[in-house]
Amino acid sequence: MKGHERPLTFLKYNRDGDLLFSCAKDHTPTVWFADNGERLGTYRGHNGAVWTCDVSRDSMRLITGSADQTVKLWNVQKGTQLYTFNFGSPARSVEFAIGDKLAVITTDPFMELTSAIHVKRIAGDSTEQTEESVLVIKGPQGRINRAVWGPLNRTIVSAGEDAVIRIWDSETGKLLKESDKESGHKKTITSLTKAADGSHFLSGSLDKSAKLWDTRTLTLIKTYSTERPVNAVAMSPLLDHVSMQ
Repeated sequence: MKGHERPLTFLKYNRDGDLLFSCAKDHTPTVWFADNGERLGTYRGHNGAVWTCDVSRDSMRLITGSADQTVKLWNVQKGTQLYTFNFGSPARSVEFAIGDKLAVITTDPFMELTSAIHVKRIAGDSTEQTEESVLVIKGPQGRINRAVWGPLNRTIVSAGEDAVIRIWDSETGKLLKESDKESGHKKTITSLTKAADGSHFLSGSLDKSAKLWDTRTLTLIKTYSTERPVNAVAMSPLLDHVSMQ
């Protein structure tokens, strides 16, 4: 896979595993055939580094978040922009909910703004899409590096610079649980990914560890220790394997 002019920031497979979407600091998300690395197309419109992306379960829509303080919805096949959400700070993390009718977005602290978690309703018809947030949760100190949906879209799991994992009620924004200092990470959490069924998730940290958690109870299941800081984690949907980078 050769095509990006700046370092990669994020990779995402579609549900079927035949397409791979890449984000980079060159402003241009790209889609590739997963089996042979052939570039299918690019998505042009961002004016800053693209930090994150997600693809709908039917592989029809792409959502991307950028340092240019926008999140964009795209038509995967045509490469055209469907809608742009505007924020007052860089967008760090995006994820579609099950059903693709909602998206969770995190934004960085910037100027007088704190970090925040935004829930947006995703319209079936892009001409009916609006900017309005269903929910906004004011975040903790520091950047939220990742937020994902919990089981049945009832919760949101977030993690970031303060090394604390938090579980929020996705309707009210109420904080339900947070990791304790004894079992939790000791330094910035860089990445977080969940199992295919959403029952557990894996977090990676600069404290040279990755941790496997129960999504409902936030019980620590296992700690994986490494010799260097963990920048990215992944879980195999087919095998009982995890990978750390």
